[in-house]
Amino acid sequence: MSAYDEERIADLLRLLRPAPEAWVRAAQELPLVLRGLDDLVERAQADDRLRRALIADLESALAAEGYAPDPQVVEALRRRLPADE
Repeated sequence: MSAYDEERIADLLRLLRPAPEAWVRAAQELPLVLRGLDDLVERAQADDRLRRALIADLESALAAEGYAPDPQVVEALRRRLPADE
């Protein structure tokens, strides 16, 4: 494997096309979305009604809470939600 110095790596990176604007925007918004999901999960753990609503119909419950039911957000939230007991 070749060893590259910082200047060579910088030269190679400059050859790449810029990331699509949508990717950049998504990367900038991701931390805020994840914090919002963390807050929502905490609320669901404390509020049985909210937890049951999220588990019963996640997309509708997200929309009711002001979140766009984006497929990636839905999947991330499914992994974080407590199981219905």
